[in-house]
Amino acid sequence: MSGVICSEHITSMIGRPRESRLRRISKKVCSSESWRRRLPITIWLPKYNIDYLIRDIIAGVTVGLTSIPQGIAYAIIAGVPPQVGLYSSIFPGVVYMLFGSCKDVTVGPTAILAALLAKYVAYSVDFAYLAAFLSGCCILLLGVLQLGFLLDFISKPVISGFTTAAALQIAATQLKGLFRISGSSGHTFVSALINFFSNITTVQLWDTVLGIATIISLLVLKRLVLPVSATSSHCRVVTARIWQYFVRARNALVVFACTILAYILHLYGRTPFALTGKIHGGLPHFGPPPFSTRVANETIGFEGMLSVFGAEGFVMPLVAILESIAIAKAFAGSTSVDGSQEMLAIGFCNMLSSFCQCMPSTGSFTRTALNHASGVVTPAGSLFKASLVLLSVTLLTDAFYFIPRSTLAAIIMVAMSSLIDLKIIKQLWRNCKLQLMVYTSTVVVGVSAGLEYGIVAGAVLDVIRAMYIVARPNVTTHTFKVGNRDCVCIAIVGPLSYASAEHVSRMLRRHARTNVIVLDARHLTTVDIGVAENVISVILELESNHTFLLWNFPDKIRALLEDLHTGFGSRFVTGPSIDQHILGLDIERRDHVY
Repeated sequence: MSGVICSEHITSMIGRPRESRLRRISKKVCSSESWRRRLPITIWLPKYNIDYLIRDIIAGVTVGLTSIPQGIAYAIIAGVPPQVGLYSSIFPGVVYMLFGSCKDVTVGPTAILAALLAKYVAYSVDFAYLAAFLSGCCILLLGVLQLGFLLDFISKPVISGFTTAAALQIAATQLKGLFRISGSSGHTFVSALINFFSNITTVQLWDTVLGIATIISLLVLKRLVLPVSATSSHCRVVTARIWQYFVRARNALVVFACTILAYILHLYGRTPFALTGKIHGGLPHFGPPPFSTRVANETIGFEGMLSVFGAEGFVMPLVAILESIAIAKAFAGSTSVDGSQEMLAIGFCNMLSSFCQCMPSTGSFTRTALNHASGVVTPAGSLFKASLVLLSVTLLTDAFYFIPRSTLAAIIMVAMSSLIDLKIIKQLWRNCKLQLMVYTSTVVVGVSAGLEYGIVAGAVLDVIRAMYIVARPNVTTHTFKVGNRDCVCIAIVGPLSYASAEHVSRMLRRHARTNVIVLDARHLTTVDIGVAENVISVILELESNHTFLLWNFPDKIRALLEDLHTGFGSRFVTGPSIDQHILGLDIERRDHVY
């Protein structure tokens, strides 16, 4: 009777955790807290107050002043109408306010996405709107499936190399606008440089002067800071704070000054600069993205548009989510970033904004940094930024006509300079030359063949590097002497996978030059069965002239070796020191002789 009771009790105890686990999962998915996390506005909006409102307005206006010239500039990079860049700074920002989990992130068009988009827009501008929709769907699907961990497989050298290649390419393509040369701007860094030097005789003086003056002004304003100390007067502190806002809005201020200059010269009948030209203001056409388009008087259906994107089209959603999550982590501080929620937010931003004639968008590092520095408190800052851009695109489009193209090119080139990280080259050279090779390959392929090929090349090389590390585990050796015996200790660190089977066998044979060979497994985690068989074969082959001691092997690995070869357990020894076991060999040998 007691046996039945115990059996029932054990059965109930086994079943209970499974029921509670299912209950916990369903509670986690269906709870109001879980749904609130998926709609973060429901968390911060009830706590909103007037102080938050003022700080968010200040940050939103500051970022909006930068978003206007950058939106136009990135639209020019992508080859879409300038107003599309402004629309893409409005509607994604509003959507991110609802679903975004990071208060600092500012969503809109970026130079890298614009550069990736340009080759498709060359066929038709409809590809820009469809790209936003498809990118949004892909990113949203990844978020729904909770696949944020997949981004962990893209290493920092690949991301840094891709960003560097993109910055170089985008800066090079702006040489055409900066110097107002003829010919194509080029779709890669190499082709842009070739075009520049091929048409260098067509450089226009006044566009060049204005562009270089813009670059100098931006760099000077960026570094011009009013020093404030603890003994500074209140007036000086206030002045320094106001000046700081001027510095943060330097892009807008420089564009405003150059636009005024171009307008005054126009009044006197002179137009020495290439101007942005007429921008069609007002609200966009609301409706689903185009699933067919006309190219060269021929109608291309949805399948034809997908074939134009091809496998390379998947790079855009990948880059979009990589940019956004990397930026969110950079500004989150000690707060953890929910990668899946960021995927949902960026996915909704792109998918919904594609109904408003927007190009693909993601988090912008420059505008996010400005948003953070401006003291934003909640994602509502994106709403005020979007409101300012909306006001400009509906009421101020006539003023955009006089924005010099060389000024926009200069702004982009200065922004790109901040994305090039040269410190990582020195760090990789000192610490990991294999990763430096991955970084270099990503940059070289990216600037020569195209950004999408660069990130693919970097990712493939990174996989090869990881496989090489697995196939060549960390094995260290050192020789020592105990009594009259020459010994070598072979320490293996980490797991031994099937790819390292032959390498481990060669290592054992290469170092089998002493009387006693100690295999140190203190830092060995797992061993594949193929590696275990090879190790056993080598030990049995060499035991006629050598003595093997298997020191501190984990129980699981010991069981595997004993299972593969009966009686193998006599070679295992444990303890903090190996010397006593080696001395024991001499004692055992003398006893045997006696």
